[in-house]
Amino acid sequence: MAILLYRLGRFSFRRRGRVVAMWLVLLALLGSAAAAFSGPTSNSFSIPGTESQKAMDSLAEEFPEASGATGTIVVAAPEGERLTPAAVGPVTKEAAEVPGVVGAVDPFEAKSVSQDGRYALVQVQFDSKADEVTDEQRAAYEQAGADADGLRVEHGGEVMQAVPEIGSTEAIGVGVAALVLVLTFGSLVAAGMTLLNALVGVGAGIAGLFALSGVVEMNSTAPILALMLGLAVGIDYSLFITSRYRQHLSQGMEPEDAAGRATGTAGSAVVFAGATVVIALAGLAVAGVPFLTVMGLAAAGTVALAVLVALTLLPAVLGFAGRRVLPRRRAGREGAETPEAAEDRLGFRWGRAVAKVRVPLLVVAVLGLGALASPVTDMRLALPDAGTAAEGSAAREAYDLTTEGFGEGFNGRLAVVVSGDDAQATGTATKQTAALVAKTDGVLTVAPPQTSKDGTTALLGVIPKTGPSAAETEETVHSIRDRVATVEGATVSLTGATALGIDVSEKLADALPVYLVLVAGLSVLLLMLVFRSILVPLKAALGFLLTVGATFGITVAIFQQGHLAGLVGVDTPGPLVSFLPILLIGILFGLAMDYEVFLVSRMREDFVHGVDARRAVVSGVGHNARVVSAAAVIMTSVFGGFVLMEDPIIKSVGFALAIGVVVDAFVVRMALVPAVMHLLGRAAWWLPRPLQRALPNLDVEGERLQQRLPEQRSEEELTNV
Repeated sequence: MAILLYRLGRFSFRRRGRVVAMWLVLLALLGSAAAAFSGPTSNSFSIPGTESQKAMDSLAEEFPEASGATGTIVVAAPEGERLTPAAVGPVTKEAAEVPGVVGAVDPFEAKSVSQDGRYALVQVQFDSKADEVTDEQRAAYEQAGADADGLRVEHGGEVMQAVPEIGSTEAIGVGVAALVLVLTFGSLVAAGMTLLNALVGVGAGIAGLFALSGVVEMNSTAPILALMLGLAVGIDYSLFITSRYRQHLSQGMEPEDAAGRATGTAGSAVVFAGATVVIALAGLAVAGVPFLTVMGLAAAGTVALAVLVALTLLPAVLGFAGRRVLPRRRAGREGAETPEAAEDRLGFRWGRAVAKVRVPLLVVAVLGLGALASPVTDMRLALPDAGTAAEGSAAREAYDLTTEGFGEGFNGRLAVVVSGDDAQATGTATKQTAALVAKTDGVLTVAPPQTSKDGTTALLGVIPKTGPSAAETEETVHSIRDRVATVEGATVSLTGATALGIDVSEKLADALPVYLVLVAGLSVLLLMLVFRSILVPLKAALGFLLTVGATFGITVAIFQQGHLAGLVGVDTPGPLVSFLPILLIGILFGLAMDYEVFLVSRMREDFVHGVDARRAVVSGVGHNARVVSAAAVIMTSVFGGFVLMEDPIIKSVGFALAIGVVVDAFVVRMALVPAVMHLLGRAAWWLPRPLQRALPNLDVEGERLQQRLPEQRSEEELTNV
């Protein structure tokens, strides 16, 4: 592996003009494809095979006029006054005239007026799904009733689900990353080319995703997640290779050989770190959830591109930069840095300090992470609703006004679909179903049925007593399903956005253990191949469990329990988004193994080259502490930039990833890992002889490369390797 990548690095260095041109052409082609073939993204979280999705599919086929997106216009009179049909009528009429609306129900006819007569709900039915409603239609819907004199009119419902957009907040993370790179390298050239290299990779990845969005249904979160990860790992991978290149230059190597060796050694670590991230993300497919599969594959593709860019474009750019990647005070020096100067760095001092206090450090760190993980026992999951949207947004205003006038249950409407072979069977089953549902604990009211033209399908609106994300509503959904299962002569299913969210959460909860075992098993096997050890991969996996526990605990404490929520812009705490745990485990496992590979591969490299096991630990920490710390700060900054977005899903994902990186990099990898490695000593690298013979030697640490490329070999000999 190391020799192959060495050759690739030298080839890219020599043919730098062609390599850069190739990437620029590819970027242009992907950008053109994105402009020509991109399609709309959606906020759909459907899961085929669940009861709610089957009911939605049945509606679309048998009762299409009731299967589209719904809107709810909330009308309120001034305090102390009552609404009248004459006052609300124009609002209903304007809503019915919105393009794509098949009907708007007068609240006085539907009896959706509050008891005090001050509030009314105008139910609006569109002919297409929420993600198919155009911006023009949505704008026209928001204008319905805007001119109503003396009335407060708010617009909510499924149709108001906004697609999150990539905006200026992401630039903050990139700006912080640029500053960290300048401080780390002490060179504007090194910082600039590292950042530019990452931007090319993420640009190509995002362009490719949008080009595919015309033929693949893509959730609106997928491109943002891909951008988030692509930027973070792209910068990190380039940072690690550039740092090794600078180290070789400081040791007196020629730039071309330094680029080859950096690609062969640090590049090998990049390949396996990237492979771990890709495995973790692609493994999301085992959940059997289409939108999650697309999100995982989209991010995995962007990470794979980041690896390719780091292995090819970066050596080419290094060819143009030469020695200018070194600080100005060292750029002209030919002499190598002395070992004494190197071991006086902060990283080496930290490595030696950890060795002295390894046992107390282990105890304090494990207990501390355990305490941070304690809120996990209170974790609740649900799909986000308008009640957690940003204050001041249209959806949130409509939600709050509905709650004020009618109670939270009116925001969590359920729908019961009754389908029979003929109109008579459907009618009989509908009456029986309505009676059963009305008697169910947690149900506030059941609306009169809507019936399809042929009478074979009926739709019952059900209002629960509690809000869409309340635990009591989940119990109500299960109770309704248990009761209607006894209805004969027709198929009865419960659906609606609230029921769909509950089904999604349960499906993901069931898939989580399988996913964790699969990803952890594959990644441990991969690390066993990389490090030729049993204890190192197991230690890495156990450290990851500590990271996940602490990350979930902190996220629950802030986003669900509301502690310090104002610091991250959360004005209404609520359950975590249901796919956050499985997504966070996948991404964090990949990123955690990144730091494990980069840190421990240097320990392994020194150990196989004859250094004492414990001195190799100090050397690994010493050489990589600054780079790993910089990489962690960069990742945290990139992820943290997404916390500033208003979308609650993106905000929570960005926060959890940022906190997870901080915990894993600075506590687990930089403290616990060297402490455990010091305790294990040579035993850390133990591998049973049968496994030694069975496992291929991938030479990630570059032992064979060093044997074949001694320091004094001539340039001509190097060329023939």
